[in-house]
Amino acid sequence: MSLEILDREPPAPGSALEIAPGVLWVRMPLPLALDHVNLWILRDEERKRYALLDTGMDTGPTRDAWSTLIAGPLAGEQAVAVIVSHLHPDHIGLAHWLCDRLEVPLRMTLAEYLGACLIQGRSPPADAATLGRFYAKHGASERELASFEGRARFYVRAVPHLPTSLRRIEAGGLLQLGPVWQVGTGAGHSPEHAFFHCPETSVLISGDLLLPSISSNISVFTLEPEGDPLGDFLAALARFRNLSDETLILPSHGRPFRGARARVGELLSHHEERLARLLTALSGSFATASDMVPVLFERNLSDHELVFAFGEALAHLHRLWQAGFLERREDPARIAFGCRRMGPDEIRRSAHLAVGTAAGVVTDQA
Repeated sequence: MSLEILDREPPAPGSALEIAPGVLWVRMPLPLALDHVNLWILRDEERKRYALLDTGMDTGPTRDAWSTLIAGPLAGEQAVAVIVSHLHPDHIGLAHWLCDRLEVPLRMTLAEYLGACLIQGRSPPADAATLGRFYAKHGASERELASFEGRARFYVRAVPHLPTSLRRIEAGGLLQLGPVWQVGTGAGHSPEHAFFHCPETSVLISGDLLLPSISSNISVFTLEPEGDPLGDFLAALARFRNLSDETLILPSHGRPFRGARARVGELLSHHEERLARLLTALSGSFATASDMVPVLFERNLSDHELVFAFGEALAHLHRLWQAGFLERREDPARIAFGCRRMGPDEIRRSAHLAVGTAAGVVTDQA
């Protein structure tokens, strides 16, 4: 089955659309190039209970839209939780306000909550000095360093406060709000991103792990400076290959869709192509992550986009390094990656293996 985007108009801010049994679709605006985030309300109609799944950023329009929903379609029903899939500001930004207003607990995975606390508090290694040292060693320019610090400050503005406690959710757990939802987790885009699968209704709330038309950002951060987030992400993606073609995917950006296996295949091919680009550029030479940004992103980038592009370049370099296809050289001033000279066929096989070994889907192309 090919990818099938649902032909439904997204709900306007402050309104909700029933998209699946026990699930309302909410969309909130974002002050970014990616101008929206999809949020979900899990509803138990028989018991008149509901939980919010993700919150949007802490902005005036988002607060107003939630106030309209709470006083309108949700009036007379009991809120039981604010569930957050992961730590990014468009998902957790308004959690503190909603938890206080509805008098309900925050529910999310522990690694995501602690990561949010670290970034929001600018605690080491999310402080300016540590960020600066880390990215400078990977060749970051003054503009790139300023962009990283600007992004860190943006997080604090978009997430001005966090709930001071949580009720943890974990992979393998169950949530019952109407139908039963199975909790899963995947890393790479963030440390312990939660997703929610309901086999009874064939629905997956994928968050940012599986999107219909854009690829999720994968970056290396100072907390795990030698990590392999792309490998983690590819392993998470591979789990969705087993979903039936009829499973309705509810993503955080874009429209709901069917055809998870086809979309996973597209994303694996996308990352394989990017790895091959890096190997081609580095064949017989060494360079920094900063040097590789224009190899992967050939257009002019805004400061906001530059942060994600740098992180993507480093994550792809780390996948090749961890898979054994690049060498990493470090001295007190910089870190560089490179390899011996390789021909086109070897580059293609190496990129394929770097993806396939992480995702568990190596084919005879290797």
